[in-house]
Amino acid sequence: MKKVTWSHSALKDYEGCARRYHEVKVLKKYPFQETEATRYGNDVHEAIELYIRDATPIPAKYAQFQPVVDAMLAKSGRKLAEYEMGVTADLQPTGFKSKDVWVRGIADILVIDDDNLTAWVGDWKTGNNRYPDRDQLVLMSLMVFAHFPHIRKVNSALLFIVKDDMVKMQMQREQAEAFWWKYRERVARLEGSFSNEVWNPTSTPLCGWCQVTGCEFNPKH
Repeated sequence: MKKVTWSHSALKDYEGCARRYHEVKVLKKYPFQETEATRYGNDVHEAIELYIRDATPIPAKYAQFQPVVDAMLAKSGRKLAEYEMGVTADLQPTGFKSKDVWVRGIADILVIDDDNLTAWVGDWKTGNNRYPDRDQLVLMSLMVFAHFPHIRKVNSALLFIVKDDMVKMQMQREQAEAFWWKYRERVARLEGSFSNEVWNPTSTPLCGWCQVTGCEFNPKH
């Protein structure tokens, strides 16, 4: 069976529609098309990364985001920007691009407080805050525990910097095993699609915006 690697976004895409995931992510029939929104988000992320890592001033056009970034930087501990993490299938830390990687994730900002055995992980969001995806916080927290074995508690947040909003959660290390088992159940379904070559489509109100125009549920079909 094909070795399956995944990330928060890949698993979310698969669960949203297995057909679209297969056509886009696996067969790569539809190259990524950058939009104005994704370009803006990437530019903001890069500006904040350079500010955290190299103290490069945030451009004036993004000055409104500096207070929330500074609030994260004011926390006690080591500050890491765009920190790449990989975890093996037996939940050991590994490189983001290592051959044994099972799941990958990138923390936009990670603060490791070694003295208090606590971490803060945040994800900058330049989009709408109407449907916050807390599942991303769960996975990031689990990966922090894997990479920093001494950390006992992870505070995490989706930081909707354009909307001036925040969605927070907290996880204790003793909760990690149960959360990992839930992910194993979900990933098993993805592995089943690969092994059985079954990629059933899902009909949703968003089908009209899907790039897989050959699908029977797409109005453009």
